[in-house]
Amino acid sequence: MKTLLYVDDEPINLRLFAINFKNKFHVLSAGSGFEGLSLLKSSPETRIVISDMKMPGMNGIEFIKKVKKEFPEILCFILTGFDITEDIADALNERIILKYFRKPFNIKEIELSIQEALSKNEN
Repeated sequence: MKTLLYVDDEPINLRLFAINFKNKFHVLSAGSGFEGLSLLKSSPETRIVISDMKMPGMNGIEFIKKVKKEFPEILCFILTGFDITEDIADALNERIILKYFRKPFNIKEIELSIQEALSKNEN
């Protein structure tokens, strides 16, 4: 089972995500970008990162840029309750993130996008 890190500053979102994906992935959760970076350092098996966009201290794109610098092989996605922003569009164009998802999240869309990214990455 692949390891996925989900980062969100709202505990209810962390719980919902873990409940919905626990049968598909080994889900790690972090309440901030800083906590997420720390968790990645102690969990080298992590292959996928999904981060909320709007968080205090460090937003999702800032967090993912740090992830990509330290762990370039990790596949990264953004989850947002808002429309696409310029930051998200730039991150997509620069291939910092592979896709962005809207809240409330669609389980099938996220699962299919991750499987697709993993299969492309393993070839």
